[in-house]
Amino acid sequence: MPRSTLPTFAVVFLLTLPVAAADLRIAPAEVPLVGPRAAQQLVVFEEVEGRATADKTPAAKFTSSHPAVAAVDADGRVRAVGDGEAVVTATIGGRKTSATVRVTKTNQPAVRNFRNHVEPILTRTGCNSGACHGALAGKGGFKLSLRGYDPDSDHFALTRQALGRRVDSQQPADSLVLKKATRTVPHGGGTRIAPDSDHYQVLSEWIAAGAPGPDPADATLTRIEVYPKAALLKPKDIARVIVRAFYSDGTIADATRLAKFTSSEEQVAAVDEDGTISVAGHGEAGVAALFGGRVAVVTVTAPYPNSVTAAAFDQVRKVNFIDGLILGKLKLLNLEPSPDCTDAEFIRRASLDACGILPTSEEVAAFLADPTPNKRARLIDKLLDRPEFVDYWAHKWSDLLLVSSRKLPQPAMWAFYRAVRQSVADNQPWDQFAREILTASGSTLAAGGGNYFVLHKDVTELVESTSVTFLGMSIQCARCHNHPLEKWTQDQYWGQANLFSRVGLKNGGRAGDVVVHALASGDALHPRRGTAVPPTPLDGKPLSPDSTADRRRYFADWLTAPDNPYFAKAVVNRVWRNFMGRGLVEAEDDLRDTNPSTNPELFAALADDFVAHKYDVKHLARTILNSAAYQRSSRPLPGNAADDRFYSRYLIRRLSAEVILDAYADITGVPTPFDVLSLGPSGGTAGAAYPSGTRAMQLPDSLLVSRFLDAFGRAGREQTCSCERTADSSVGQALHLNNGQTLNDKLRGPNSVLSKWLAGNAADAEIVDRVFHLGLSRAATADEKKQFLAILSDAGKVSPDARREALEDVFWAVLTGKEFLFNH
Repeated sequence: MPRSTLPTFAVVFLLTLPVAAADLRIAPAEVPLVGPRAAQQLVVFEEVEGRATADKTPAAKFTSSHPAVAAVDADGRVRAVGDGEAVVTATIGGRKTSATVRVTKTNQPAVRNFRNHVEPILTRTGCNSGACHGALAGKGGFKLSLRGYDPDSDHFALTRQALGRRVDSQQPADSLVLKKATRTVPHGGGTRIAPDSDHYQVLSEWIAAGAPGPDPADATLTRIEVYPKAALLKPKDIARVIVRAFYSDGTIADATRLAKFTSSEEQVAAVDEDGTISVAGHGEAGVAALFGGRVAVVTVTAPYPNSVTAAAFDQVRKVNFIDGLILGKLKLLNLEPSPDCTDAEFIRRASLDACGILPTSEEVAAFLADPTPNKRARLIDKLLDRPEFVDYWAHKWSDLLLVSSRKLPQPAMWAFYRAVRQSVADNQPWDQFAREILTASGSTLAAGGGNYFVLHKDVTELVESTSVTFLGMSIQCARCHNHPLEKWTQDQYWGQANLFSRVGLKNGGRAGDVVVHALASGDALHPRRGTAVPPTPLDGKPLSPDSTADRRRYFADWLTAPDNPYFAKAVVNRVWRNFMGRGLVEAEDDLRDTNPSTNPELFAALADDFVAHKYDVKHLARTILNSAAYQRSSRPLPGNAADDRFYSRYLIRRLSAEVILDAYADITGVPTPFDVLSLGPSGGTAGAAYPSGTRAMQLPDSLLVSRFLDAFGRAGREQTCSCERTADSSVGQALHLNNGQTLNDKLRGPNSVLSKWLAGNAADAEIVDRVFHLGLSRAATADEKKQFLAILSDAGKVSPDARREALEDVFWAVLTGKEFLFNH
């Protein structure tokens, strides 16, 4: 979608502009109608800067210059009458807009083929849905493929089963398929089509023509388009969407009444089955039209009702391209950006987001005292070079790759982890990292990435995990049928699966050693056909089935090609979410056309920049960290409090389980012991020889026993899904902090920092200051200090033990509060 260049005043007052300020448009402006019954719905709208601002179709008066060529009804639906050319004009209050209609082949019989005309009707009316005849066993003795993924079997079921009673070419009206659908005879699914509808007419004509089946020569659907392509509306507005289908033979057809519509944000814009959008709230939604496995999206924007001046945007810092693209979106939505965060907030935030650590009191003091204007950029460079950066991102990628002794012996698990960690330490380009894993050969102890194939031995598990891991998308549904929410077909799934069908594994000479090698033969067979689909990456070119090359290398070449539209975006979205709190697409591994980005222009620019810089993850992190968008305050303004996805402010989120546990160890000075290993499915445990001082973020294995990590939602590394790790707060977490041993034992420990402070006769005021600086990277406010010192004074009058308990309570209060547990 084109990015808006609306000036601020236009965004603010757009909804009250006089009619003359907007252009009147009709879509589509060119209408080819082929055949005697061809028709096209028109839509009339006002447009400003490429966005529809009002649907004027109901108010328009339509006329045709040649009714004998093209007739148009009061709703704007144009029908073919005779060959020739006509101009259809829509008039509203003296303003006019026109569409050119060209009509051909009206003297020829209507051609209705099964694949492009009948199957879409069965899908639109729900006949082949999972709740009806598309169910695994069908309904009432009649089974269709789910959502029409197998036209050949559907044609057989309609024309050959039930003694051929479902179609009657001599008397189409007596066909059981029409009688059931119109409920002329009893039908458990109710009335699906009306006798006077276009759907009925198409089915009747197809039956009368002999009910021809799918033909390889049939034109294929190449793309669909929606009109309008973008809309700028307000709550309670209604707007109609129309869909056109484009075929390989040049044919263009109205698919509005056959398409399925969904909205990415029903609270902003709902859409009914006919493509009518109802704006319900403020924000932005992607309304997707799905037809024939193709997807097109109209972006519906409903600006917030704020009074924002141009100066509010002009005065905002712009460090790099991220800021310009985010400010463009904020202007369009009328969302004022929050100001910059403080230096104290920034050093804490950046340290946690980049390295998973809290800055020390000394680091904070030095940073705050630094007067140089580029100190934030220099801090970012230092953070990216710290060993904790390696710990943090090795742990993140180990989550993604399921590094665990759940399915791998300890030696193999360690080999896999070391390979991942070394790649982070070397800042290995992401394309090389992916290639080394996906083409690994030889011993899995020597080439640790080869354990990826040990974890995913089944070809279906391998292709599905690879798609989520490196493409950020799930194609699992297409294993059994065409994907219901995406364009991926069952044939495409098994084409990609066949790229992984020749991976051999054999045991090596040591415990945990497996030798990965390419096989010379073997195919993944299509479950419905029992034959092999040519090995083909998604949307890629097929590899010759006779090729003896390692098919994994062919896949890796396609995957890491600079023009691959999925690979770079998948990792960009993961890294962006880590720093910004929410993915440009959410969930981070749910990239699909029907789940559009909140800022497509920014998403594309980040991916392009990532590719241009040779897939450098550190460069990507540095770009995000330096942006003014990242450095905004988390405190909302009155006008952006409702924003949770357009980055008008920094999004607060809870720290991860490992980060919290490591922070507790760092602040209290008491390391966390990791000395018990779960044996997974066997249910037993074993000793673990992790040295004292090992951080949770340095653990290579997810099976180290830790009730704390479990309570706070660490990833189990059982399935390739971002949903494994949770950041939600729970009662269990509160109980663990209140009654659990983790934090309480650290505070009471004889070697804790508190014990050392007491041994050094530290005063109450000094201890309170130190606790706040360690945990929150700031000094206590006067009110906070007054309350804590009063409690400590009273306790000190009782006994030294009472004073210590009170000091422990001070620690506990700071380390369990929202300000500590959430990054802001």
